[in-house]
Amino acid sequence: TFANSSGRQFWWKRYVTLSPRRKKIRVLLSTMGIAALAAGCVGERPSSPVPVSPSQSRAVIERAIPQSVPDRAGWAADMYAGFAALAIPPTHENVCAVVAVIEQESSFRVDPVVPNMGAIAWREIDTRAEHADIPRAIVHSVLHLKSADGRSYSDRIDSAKTEKELSDIFEDFIGAVPLGRSLFASWNLIRTRGPMQVNVAFAERYAAANHYPYPVKVSIADEVFTRRGSLYFGIAHHLAYPASYDGYLYRFADFNAGQYASRNAALQSAVSIASGMALDPDGALLPHDGDANNPGRTELAVRTLGGRLNISDNAIHSALEQAKTEGFDRTALYQRVFALAERAQGRTLSRALVPRIQLQGPKITRALTTNWYAHRVEDRFERCMGR
Repeated sequence: TFANSSGRQFWWKRYVTLSPRRKKIRVLLSTMGIAALAAGCVGERPSSPVPVSPSQSRAVIERAIPQSVPDRAGWAADMYAGFAALAIPPTHENVCAVVAVIEQESSFRVDPVVPNMGAIAWREIDTRAEHADIPRAIVHSVLHLKSADGRSYSDRIDSAKTEKELSDIFEDFIGAVPLGRSLFASWNLIRTRGPMQVNVAFAERYAAANHYPYPVKVSIADEVFTRRGSLYFGIAHHLAYPASYDGYLYRFADFNAGQYASRNAALQSAVSIASGMALDPDGALLPHDGDANNPGRTELAVRTLGGRLNISDNAIHSALEQAKTEGFDRTALYQRVFALAERAQGRTLSRALVPRIQLQGPKITRALTTNWYAHRVEDRFERCMGR
């Protein structure tokens, strides 16, 4: 399935090699939009027709947004702009997939109030000070300095109600306090932002590689706080990558765990079957540092299969480095691991598995998992499809 423009071009190259007898189909595809057919591979049901005009697209989107949401027309306009800029067809399924994530992440509030934001912030500040070997008393004393609005930074933290307010405090502090950049540049606690809770690092990477369609007033990180920016980057993270999933459930899991995490978790399960080594299928095939000289558990398990796969340790590492790309499932490692595991099991194995991840973060106060998240969003998706 291909959701973005480059994907559509690749799919078309494959299509035109088919028999000339399908010229009529080619005309039909040209009329409906090749992207519509491609996007239909994402869902569990046949994709609905693609609206043929901007007004029809906005109508489809607005109908999917709950009636209780204020400024439904504004949400619909920004969502349509995101779909259009990313060349993703606004089918009912794709729209509901986005609506479900927004409902789960923010209940359609651009800058939602977070209960006990000040207390959450102080806990995280103290944790970071401990990890950085900076005495907590020093950090607290620096934060008692007066800020630009006349209040101390600590008073502003105490009174913060939303993520945007807290982020602004840190950006003000980092820019104004001597050594702020060197000591606290990475201390901004708010790394996921806006109504779709998009990760800042993803947004910055995506904007570096793709044209961002709106004027940047401050920074890409600040744009993610806006409705239009969060929707643009959220739709990109959610749908603008090709994945051969047979249901949106795995995209919902990927939105939480990272693109292709569900595909990679399925590979880890296959590695466990083939190698006999128990692996936690979390979708992370390499440690964060990706050091070939310090392989993680998944890479070590694959290395035990090296002889049977006819792949060297270096080639194994190189293949695993492609784990976050579309082409990983075409590597010899991926295909041979599944072949071994399926021979051992005597059956075809699923190419997608919801990652088993225990969610952690300053705002999380109870036991939650990626599995819980994916199914919770899927429930919202089904309700949207019924609206």
